[in-house]
Amino acid sequence: MTLPKITQDMIDAYDEYTHLTLDRRGFMDKLAKLAGSGAAAAAIAPMLAANPAQAALVEEQDARLSAEDISWPGEGGEMKGYLVRPADQSGRLPTVIVIHENRGLNAHIRDVARRVALEGFVALAPDYLSPLGGTPADEDAARDMFSKLDPAKTVANGVATVAFLKGHETGNGNVGAVGFCWGGGAVNNLAVAAPDLKAGVAYYGAQAKEGIDRIQAALLLHYAGQDERINAGIDAYKAALQAAGKEATFHIYEGAQHAFNNDTSAARYDKAAADLAWERTIAFFKEKLA
Repeated sequence: MTLPKITQDMIDAYDEYTHLTLDRRGFMDKLAKLAGSGAAAAAIAPMLAANPAQAALVEEQDARLSAEDISWPGEGGEMKGYLVRPADQSGRLPTVIVIHENRGLNAHIRDVARRVALEGFVALAPDYLSPLGGTPADEDAARDMFSKLDPAKTVANGVATVAFLKGHETGNGNVGAVGFCWGGGAVNNLAVAAPDLKAGVAYYGAQAKEGIDRIQAALLLHYAGQDERINAGIDAYKAALQAAGKEATFHIYEGAQHAFNNDTSAARYDKAAADLAWERTIAFFKEKLA
């Protein structure tokens, strides 16, 4: 069977399924109509989704790194996460929180944390589903759990994570955060709530709506050109940040899709956009967290 070309309508349907109200059956029915048949839809769906079996860019056992699963005090309970740092670390390093998408702390985000650590940072990837028992192996089940999180407690857990890293024995006291999709929105909200956050990088994340005058962190904001749902909030956010005198840099990657940094998604990954955004992100953290 020759697969039809993956169209913007197909990608939009997947976004509606993963972020809005379309359920799995509704998504597959819509995809079948767009693809021309149920068989074509069944073949295309995995290309739109992230592939958990995709090889990591930085292997889990990379000798250049020291990695461990840890826990720390959160809002009314224990937070769990994945801490990574250079194995040859001799002094205190800047620290970066790596916040996952709406699939939880999975293998891909652990890989991203290792990439951050290789750039000379102490990286901590929290599991924001910790209050609900942690990220399950089934990523669709993980996605469904996000609606059960208490938004205020979620922000408080982020603030607690900033405090934990600020006092960590391997860190220099300067804390940044980078987040993707759901995690990008979490970074924007964390910047409002955590005055000790020095730098925040949000990849295609929902914008903060309130309290923007309380932001102390410098912000670097990456957006995909083909992301109508998220991009609808850019102008208002930019205006509010400018009116409040905040430091914020916006980049839009024309032609790129939502989740363009996720190299486990064949249909949405954009290497050129991902590489440029990553280069900008690392340079930003090195400047702001030194």
